[in-house]
Amino acid sequence: MDTHRPATAAQARTVTPIEMLDRLVAFDTVSANPNRPLIDFVADYLRGHGVEAEILPNADGTKANLWATIGPDRAGGVVLSGHSDVVPVEGQAWDTDPFRLTEKDGRLYGRGTSDMKGFVALALAAVPLFKATRLTRPIHLAISYDEEVGCLGAPAMVDHVARNRPLPAICIVGEPSMMRPVNAHKGAYAYIVTVHGKEAHSALPDDGASASFAAGEIIAFIASLQDRARATPLAGSRFTPPYSSFNVGMLEAGTAFNIIPKKAWFSFDYRNLPEEDADAVLAEIFGHIRGVVEPKLRARWPDTAIEVKEMATVPGLRPEPGGAAEALALQLSGANQAGVVPYGTESGLFQNAGISTVVIGPGDIAQAHQPNEFVSLDQMAKGEAFLKRLAAWASR
Repeated sequence: MDTHRPATAAQARTVTPIEMLDRLVAFDTVSANPNRPLIDFVADYLRGHGVEAEILPNADGTKANLWATIGPDRAGGVVLSGHSDVVPVEGQAWDTDPFRLTEKDGRLYGRGTSDMKGFVALALAAVPLFKATRLTRPIHLAISYDEEVGCLGAPAMVDHVARNRPLPAICIVGEPSMMRPVNAHKGAYAYIVTVHGKEAHSALPDDGASASFAAGEIIAFIASLQDRARATPLAGSRFTPPYSSFNVGMLEAGTAFNIIPKKAWFSFDYRNLPEEDADAVLAEIFGHIRGVVEPKLRARWPDTAIEVKEMATVPGLRPEPGGAAEALALQLSGANQAGVVPYGTESGLFQNAGISTVVIGPGDIAQAHQPNEFVSLDQMAKGEAFLKRLAAWASR
């Protein structure tokens, strides 16, 4: 398959899911790169089927979300949501070109095949079917950018739809779940904390204000929250581990062993059980920074400060007893029950907007972000059958 020249709309009027995946993989949409070429291709493809897409660009226009509606323009219906970006391939030992779809032994290899261009390809390839079916409920296509670096694109799209469009009833997020419905995942919140102290010779501690000590106090407090969470697991939780987790991933301070550091910074992330109030826990951390550590630092030197920068906010997906999305996913997939996954998605954003949401998509999360990432032909076939049943449901 030659995927180095993405098809035009005229070439893409009738394609199979694998042919569409072939074309999507060819776009190098690593999160550091623009995704507009892919989005423009999709909009052109949809236009060829008489579907006008709404392109929602970021501030500089290099990236964009896409929203399109097939069927009646009214409230209700289903959103098929996926992200366009993929993770980097640098430093990974690939046996094939990661941006050229390669079929071998029942598997389709390429960056993003599992996470999650496979689902996007299925949704796009199903557009002719959706158009040919007399839909009584709308089917919406939502493609976002920068999901892999903290769901940066999806919030603006969800907010735009909630404010300006008839509200969908159900959202299906097609992250890899082996085509099994998922009704819950943890949230993910990430921050960078930078401490500005006062430099001095280490032999003269009263002349300085250590950024490292202040950073260490904050880190110790975060570690105490991890200890507390580990000691109080949620009884009956389906998650592993059955408690919220904290991590300090990066840490840097100082210029020499005998200089009191003027600057220290670290990153931390917090992954909460969907049953836990994330705002309350984050308020504890920020309260400790502003109410305890920063005043102590400024008492040593008034020009010191602590900055907190938000890097990612990914709300968890909460189970919905009797929820419409889960019921539909179970019906269309034939599964008996929904499970949970350890990774985050844009699901919580749709759910918080009042849209019943579930995760179900082709591929195995174990393949995501890996060298030689693949999705199996069998998973793509199951996804195609799922969307055919969705079209039938939406026409009733």
